[in-house]
Amino acid sequence: MEIYIVRHGQTEWNKEKRLQGSTDIALTEKGVAMAVESGRNLMDTHFDRIYTSPLSRARVTAEGFRGGRDIPILADDRLRELSFGSYEGHTLEELLAQDPACTFQYFFSDPARYKAPSDGETLEHLIDRASRFLAEEIEPLAENPSITRVMLVAHGAINKALMCHVRQHGVDEFWSGGLQRNCNVIILDYSNQKYTVLDESRIFYKPSSSV
Repeated sequence: MEIYIVRHGQTEWNKEKRLQGSTDIALTEKGVAMAVESGRNLMDTHFDRIYTSPLSRARVTAEGFRGGRDIPILADDRLRELSFGSYEGHTLEELLAQDPACTFQYFFSDPARYKAPSDGETLEHLIDRASRFLAEEIEPLAENPSITRVMLVAHGAINKALMCHVRQHGVDEFWSGGLQRNCNVIILDYSNQKYTVLDESRIFYKPSSSV
């Protein structure tokens, strides 16, 4: 069974480098166009179902990738983005101006040193949430011979948490492979209870659309 893991299209907060997390930020026109173009270029690729984060930027991306096809889209809260709590809506520069010791400065470079704010979610919890989603929802599908390919549409951090499950990585290797670009697709095979990474950098829109 193949699994396509998609990061949502561009948003205004992506452009401004603001933390989105669980805040429901809409796609830009460009973000919608990236998803729609990707969907057109995948029109001949069969998908049995599409799972999406309930946040609108992922859901609208999922609709763009589906196009006019009759593919069920299933929202699952386990695919919601990491909650950054009170950090959401801010840039790194703004957070450091408020608190020079803010550990978000280590989020990408040394994730094991990142400490979530009291109202946020830890990376350890995110990895556990992602693992439960794959183990409980996706991996059992491989036992059904009629299901050959599914798509998961979500966010930058939760998608890397999914890959921590795939690769059996801990927090220290959270960003292995780097952050996905908007509408980038990671392609996996899951067979005989084993994951194989087929491609981590596929895009199905023109490179000039990249963000």
